[in-house]
Amino acid sequence: MDKPKKCRNQNSLANTFAISVTITLLMFGALTIDPLLVLATGEVGDEEENQNVDGSINNGNGHLSSTPLPSPPSQQGMNTDIIDSSTSGAADLSIQSSLQEQQLGSLIEGTTTNAACGQVASGVVNLTANLNCSGDGIIISGPNTVVNMNGFSITGPGKDSSKVGIMVSNADNVVVNGPGTISNFQAAVLLSGSNGFRLDSTILENNQIAMFMTGADNAEVQQNMIKDNNIGIASHSNSGSKISSNLMSGNQLAGITFVNTKSSSMDMNNIHGSQDGVFLDEQSSDNTINANNVLQNAVDINNANGLPLNINSNQYTENNCGISNPNGLCIGG
Repeated sequence: MDKPKKCRNQNSLANTFAISVTITLLMFGALTIDPLLVLATGEVGDEEENQNVDGSINNGNGHLSSTPLPSPPSQQGMNTDIIDSSTSGAADLSIQSSLQEQQLGSLIEGTTTNAACGQVASGVVNLTANLNCSGDGIIISGPNTVVNMNGFSITGPGKDSSKVGIMVSNADNVVVNGPGTISNFQAAVLLSGSNGFRLDSTILENNQIAMFMTGADNAEVQQNMIKDNNIGIASHSNSGSKISSNLMSGNQLAGITFVNTKSSSMDMNNIHGSQDGVFLDEQSSDNTINANNVLQNAVDINNANGLPLNINSNQYTENNCGISNPNGLCIGG
């Protein structure tokens, strides 16, 4: 009886995500010609513009469409059959009870050896072939899930779709292990309302946003190649994130952007070829940006468009960069 509720929750997540992506991209629009370029940085010019952005969130006015997520495989029919037939005798009841336990065990374990597009999965998920998806990729439904890419790829219908490669909603301690590639989605990875996520050794390319974290804590994104997206990593209203040792190139609008993100770190990343290599808005505080190579961006490191560091208490140390706003955030700058 819990399945319809889960579907409604997933549909709500999809709607919320589409609105959030719209707002992120619109926030970037203040700095670019294309109005699709604002959500991940929070770079809004003035108070009136902030009010307009807030209004679009409250009214749900997102220009990107959202489609319902696929329903998870239903166990309801099987369980009903077992209950209806239980009057046939004690022996039949015993057999049916055993089958029901097996089905429940399979549902809890969620072990998959051949992941499929649109699959609602938990437990251990192993890719055994490339997935070419016309909709969403894999939807994680339970905590402690491990997705092993095994060198394969998950490819979506295009970066201008409303689809997600791997969606993690309210599921803690999820791990995505590379090597592997996730491409051609609105977001390659969407993390929402979860704690303790880890992504490593994966290629995220040709997406609108490669990694979108919102309302999530203690996520680790390490040793990935993130390239040719509109935005590399977008963090909204998170804390305790660790972004380290990633190679990020050609992400048009931003390599890494923090909006209302606190007590998080960026260390030893290589970031080039973006409008903003690293951007933190004025509500992002007590973050550490250390020992990154951030070069050949329009602005390499941007603390809230020049906000003094004593306002939001972010720490910038040993960063190899050429242009910072305010000045002085680079080695020798």
